[in-house]
Amino acid sequence: MQQEIIAIKDRMIDAIISKDVDASIQVFARESVMYLLNPPLRFKTSENAPGAPGIKEWFDTFEGPIQLSYQELEVTASDQVAFCHSLDHLKGMRTDGTYTNMWYRETLGFQKIDGQWKVAHQHQSFPMYMDGSGKAASDLKPW
Repeated sequence: MQQEIIAIKDRMIDAIISKDVDASIQVFARESVMYLLNPPLRFKTSENAPGAPGIKEWFDTFEGPIQLSYQELEVTASDQVAFCHSLDHLKGMRTDGTYTNMWYRETLGFQKIDGQWKVAHQHQSFPMYMDGSGKAASDLKPW
């Protein structure tokens, strides 16, 4: 089971690196919830999730290739539900001339639906500086 979850995480990473919109959404359950790094606070597939057009729009903000990897992946799984968490590293040149280079936390919740593992919950976050600034600590590194 753990290998199946790792394979899905790897497919998600590969889909983003190759900017493959269809592959990016195939891993998700029909009804899923996402807490991503960008507003709003919550996306739900049946309500306000960006779907394929939103993913393509995000891919198009990168001038060239997107670099994405993860470290410290841990998986917990039972017969019907599983989750994994990792530290993910996103890098790439943006169309506005800026360079993105950030680490963030990601947790994925999986549900076995019709015999296949699907992502039913995605949560990405940054720690927050506790100095009163309210700034996300997107400049941290895991070492």
